Amino acid sequence: MLQNEIKESFIELGQFLSQFKKDSIEPNESVKNNDLFFERMTGLISQSQSYNGWFTPENIFFSLESWTNALTNENLSKWLSNYNFSNVKPKKVGLILAGNIPLVGFHDLISVLISGHNAIVKLSSNDQQLIKFMVDYLVALDDRFKSKVDFIDGKLENFDAVIATGSNNTARYFEYYFSSKPNIIRKNRNSVAILTGKETKEELINLGEDIFRYFGLGCRNVSKLFIPEDYDFKLFFEAMFTQGDVIHYEKYANNYDYNKAVFLMSNFKLLDNEFLLLKEDEGYASPIGTVFYEYYDSLEVINNRLNKDEDKIQCIVSKNLEKHHIPFGKTQKPELWDYADNVDTLTFLINL
Repeated sequence: MLQNEIKESFIELGQFLSQFKKDSIEPNESVKNNDLFFERMTGLISQSQSYNGWFTPENIFFSLESWTNALTNENLSKWLSNYNFSNVKPKKVGLILAGNIPLVGFHDLISVLISGHNAIVKLSSNDQQLIKFMVDYLVALDDRFKSKVDFIDGKLENFDAVIATGSNNTARYFEYYFSSKPNIIRKNRNSVAILTGKETKEELINLGEDIFRYFGLGCRNVSKLFIPEDYDFKLFFEAMFTQGDVIHYEKYANNYDYNKAVFLMSNFKLLDNEFLLLKEDEGYASPIGTVFYEYYDSLEVINNRLNKDEDKIQCIVSKNLEKHHIPFGKTQKPELWDYADNVDTLTFLINL
């Protein structure tokens, strides 16, 4: 397949996804293959939580909207404009995908396809439905996609390169098993926010989106706050109340209750608003329902700390927006060119 043909199929997929919004599910007569896929997607949205309790309809809609915005001619053209694909020789690229949030591995898949390679895909047990649906839709647009994507259940074999996402523990296995092949191995990462105390309530409300979207399960979710010594949490907690409905989801509530009990039994000092725990802690990876915080003396010191720990950090949110920092409310809205772990996936694939 020519790259332009693949790109056009991605645009058609984006137009299909645009029909599914949180407040409106409306078929558009100009969208291709609605007779085959519209009702199927509607059912998948309503059923996803039965496959994975964290995949609520609201979060599925959010993910679909994100991909609707990404898969436009403008964004795809901007993404691809800085690369030269003329010397790419098709290879078999193994993809071991995460499943912590809906469609989290889809970017790797479209990167493999748009660069001219073929994908051997091992899905996470937590996200078995959505990516297969996307591929089915692409195959309906152009049946040549069928030979470009192979889903497997067992051991990954007969591949030329691999992109694997997992925990720090599984990454050690990946690094050993895939060491003889070109690879991208992704480990645990977390995102942080640097607060100065001068943030507006609106900015902090947006920070709530960075914390609570997908229940905080993504590496782009803020799990740690850096705050000045005299920080007043009053405005922060007022802003967080816009996210209070999160406690009505049973899985989140169970995790919140469990972590609160563990912390209290260990006599840890907590700040608590009945759906979010704040715990002073030097770590980055806070459990569900919890955000760690740490005081800092100067922004220079904390920026030096984060530069040193860059292999542990996915996003840095701040008001000052220094290099690579992200505005409040944007962590779960990455562009196509915002690569996981800041590793350029397309450059990796082009150079195979």
